[in-house]
Amino acid sequence: MTVTDVRAEVRAPRLRRFELAALKGIWRHEFALYKRYWKSSSFASMFEPTFMMLAFGYGMGSLVAAIGHYRYLDFVGTGMVGTAALFTSVFPGMFNGYIRRVFQHTYEAVLAAPVDVHELVTGETLWIATRSAIYSGSPMVVAMAFGLDPSWGMLLVPFIAFFTALGFALFGMWASAVVPSINSFDYIITGVVTPLFLVAGTFFPIDALPDWVHTVAWLNPLYHCVELVRHAVFGLRPVADLGHLAGLLAFAALMWIIAVRAMRRRLIG
Repeated sequence: MTVTDVRAEVRAPRLRRFELAALKGIWRHEFALYKRYWKSSSFASMFEPTFMMLAFGYGMGSLVAAIGHYRYLDFVGTGMVGTAALFTSVFPGMFNGYIRRVFQHTYEAVLAAPVDVHELVTGETLWIATRSAIYSGSPMVVAMAFGLDPSWGMLLVPFIAFFTALGFALFGMWASAVVPSINSFDYIITGVVTPLFLVAGTFFPIDALPDWVHTVAWLNPLYHCVELVRHAVFGLRPVADLGHLAGLLAFAALMWIIAVRAMRRRLIG
């Protein structure tokens, strides 16, 4: 098959619904790759947020005993779950998406099979979110080793991390489709990811900040994740938690729409 034939096949109309076989194929591809680099990926994904949690929680915890009704170590340990979900989803979405599209041309090969763009985007981001949900619990496990009391609500934390990571993985894939070069990610990391990381209530409570920061925080999906995790660990607040969950789901839905459209323009035109 020539390059022209492949492009014609890619441009051919596809079914608009999801095909389970397509999603399974993408997951098999991801799993085959994951078996080659799982050690290095797991080390970075689990221990980087753990080291940060120890540095801030255990280190700063020796100077700041408590925040509100929480030990500072418990406060940071639960908050770092959201940070871990962010880092283990947005960066793979950005860099893997760009490298596979531009340098490796992996996506062109995938689309030569009976797979549509929306299935490609959905399959890859679901994989990233699932992996992130597993890795994101490591800071909380470390906090438990330093005295965080276990609770049944902790069973909800992987699901919270999953929906958070899904939205940010989709954001990363959208970013990978709109940047002109891989160096342009510096703008997104510095101008978007870092502010989201800092204004999420991870290391200090948002309530102590000016009112305009509260507005910015409510627009930050990571803030909703941090609040949900803390409520799951220390006590659920049904009305507030439904609002936080709605924020995460709305963010993921919006990111899915714009990520699929951006990738379709790049891959098909």
